[in-house]
Amino acid sequence: MTYSGSVTAEPTPILTVGGDDRELDERLDRELAAFNEAAIGAPYGDSFSVKVVDDDGELVGGLTAYTWGALCLISLLWVREDGRAHGWGAKILKAAELEAGRRGCDRVIVSTYTFQAPGFYQRQGYAEISRVPGIPGGHEDVYLLKRLEA
Repeated sequence: MTYSGSVTAEPTPILTVGGDDRELDERLDRELAAFNEAAIGAPYGDSFSVKVVDDDGELVGGLTAYTWGALCLISLLWVREDGRAHGWGAKILKAAELEAGRRGCDRVIVSTYTFQAPGFYQRQGYAEISRVPGIPGGHEDVYLLKRLEA
């Protein structure tokens, strides 16, 4: 048997290691979201944020989160040190919970390190559901959940 024709070689993948790659981050986010949505049958909701600025327009604190089905996942929450004594963390968190409820969520989940704010979240009605050891300095990553009232 004789074969005549050209043989096309399969492309050879190239593995690289580099620094921050926003394009890669966005692509991976899209690909994983599509996979997760297909597996679960619930689309990711839109991300949302809560922000507080002072009279000078400087950031006092803020929160970013997103929804997935009936679950709200808090990504980041930060309050400037001088805003903490005025309860801005609790106010920002409450605003996020109300927005999550408006979007059909009945639960909110957040993770925080032991040196950050697990006590703060517990005072806001969150219950610890898991800990992951091995954070530098002997700390742990604490996962907390709150069920929202209807």
